[in-house]
Amino acid sequence: MDEDEVNLKPIFEDDGIQYLYLRYNNLYFLAVSKNNSDASMVLLFLYHLVKVLAEYFNELEEESIRDNFVITYELLDEMIDFGYPQVTQSKILKEYITQKSHELHKAQVRVPAAATGVVSWRPDNIVHSKNEVFLDVIEKVNLLVGSSGNLLRSEILGQIKIRSYLSGMPELRLGFNDKIPFENVFKGSGAVKKAIDLEDVSFHQCVRLSKFDSEKSVMFIPPDGEFELMSYRLSTNIKPLIWIEAAVDSSARSRIEYLVKARSQFKERSIANNVEIIVPVPPDADSPKFRTSTGTAKYAPEKDAIVWTIKHFPGGREFLMRAHFGLPSIQSDDATSIKARPIEVKFDIPYFTVSGVQVRYLKIVEKSGYTALPWVRYITQNGEYQVRMKSVSYTHLRAHETPEHL
Repeated sequence: MDEDEVNLKPIFEDDGIQYLYLRYNNLYFLAVSKNNSDASMVLLFLYHLVKVLAEYFNELEEESIRDNFVITYELLDEMIDFGYPQVTQSKILKEYITQKSHELHKAQVRVPAAATGVVSWRPDNIVHSKNEVFLDVIEKVNLLVGSSGNLLRSEILGQIKIRSYLSGMPELRLGFNDKIPFENVFKGSGAVKKAIDLEDVSFHQCVRLSKFDSEKSVMFIPPDGEFELMSYRLSTNIKPLIWIEAAVDSSARSRIEYLVKARSQFKERSIANNVEIIVPVPPDADSPKFRTSTGTAKYAPEKDAIVWTIKHFPGGREFLMRAHFGLPSIQSDDATSIKARPIEVKFDIPYFTVSGVQVRYLKIVEKSGYTALPWVRYITQNGEYQVRMKSVSYTHLRAHETPEHL
């Protein structure tokens, strides 16, 4: 990639014409405008276009466009008119634009009412034998802890995903608390109560925004199947859910030893599942030996790392792992280079949200009056969750090792 391509911005202007583009695989999707267009709307349309093409062709590459040029042209013709986005839902488009065009008769080609109606994302003839809706509140924690133990970066990225299997044209009303009293989220944290507002809230096009502003409730007619109702972000200092301390002893030139301490800092009633703690090691390390107080540890040479797996990690608990490696050829600065690579932590904590977002109610109204079952689930996951090696002596951390741990 040449220097000009690296420095090229996704939005730029030349000779009075605005160029907006995005790159996907080996393809560039470019939009041009002579007017001062809404850049966010244009880029959002390009992302929708990529999503639709990917769902039609499975693999979206240059060859996919060449082999399906006619369908691509038809999709563009339906998705945008005179520069204004129209239908961007693949489920609606697939009702009258199909890849099996040779099987169609002209009389069969009818534009669905959803493509020209107010609710363009949902046809009006949907029937399900069992009416259910599943709502997932998913939060990912992005966190970076410095080598001295200070918090360098932390944010929460939230999503509310819905799987809707409802007949007819139902209207849903979702109520939740958007100002969260952020107190006692972590056991013994001693946090002071304060309200935290959701930031960068983004909604699916089906949401009626006026009701959200006035009543703090979300009203919408859902698309059929799975979709993302809304997303949000919280930039706030949070206590790490899983705290990691690691010490490295590389005083002997022929070997290197690790002692890693993992401590859960959430409430005891919660349990983190499928925890993975990935600790970097020198690329020429061999002859691994491990001892753990719980879980299993193994050497992953393809990652140059130790992978410590804990299937169930209850809140308020602490575990240790010791590793020993031989070093056929160690450099004097190996310990420093290893510390430059952070420890990565992966986890899933069900029935738990860091922000405290909670769904107060989920009401379903449909003119036929059928009974529907709503289901709500919460889960917190790791995002970019990284902890840099702490600058503590191996002897100091070994003093905390007791027969109870190992």
